[in-house]
Amino acid sequence: MIEGPYFVLVVLGALWCGVTAGVFVAFSTFVMRGLAALPAARGIAAMNSLNVAAVTPAFMVVFLGAAVLCAVIAVVTFVVPPDEGTVELLLGCALYLAGSFGVTVVANIPRNEALARLAGDEESGSSAAYWRTYLREWVRWNHVRGAASLAASASFVLALT
Repeated sequence: MIEGPYFVLVVLGALWCGVTAGVFVAFSTFVMRGLAALPAARGIAAMNSLNVAAVTPAFMVVFLGAAVLCAVIAVVTFVVPPDEGTVELLLGCALYLAGSFGVTVVANIPRNEALARLAGDEESGSSAAYWRTYLREWVRWNHVRGAASLAASASFVLALT
């Protein structure tokens, strides 16, 4: 049984991973659809603006906080394994750290940086072509992040039951 401060860590991990999943799902299901409906130049400019605006303390606390919590939960689980739920805890940590944080670093951020380099050249045909590719690839990876975050949250909840 998971008890005491360990219990609080796991509950916080489940909640923060769940909130992150919600942000990613919302972005994929309506924000990106709205941006895709815009002319390419306006969509590129809007997404570049969103990418800058997203780096706020509130979002970073949730996104990076969940990663830190997962790392702490993994260490605690290895050092003081609970009687039950070890597999679920470690799976939840791996899902978030690799599937959400890792995918962000290796898939979404590089695409955002490439899109930012188009600033000032949004009207060109090559920018419009990249925008279509960006939308398809970025949303696909964002679905992975959302699913991984949700699965991590579910794994933590299962570890507590």
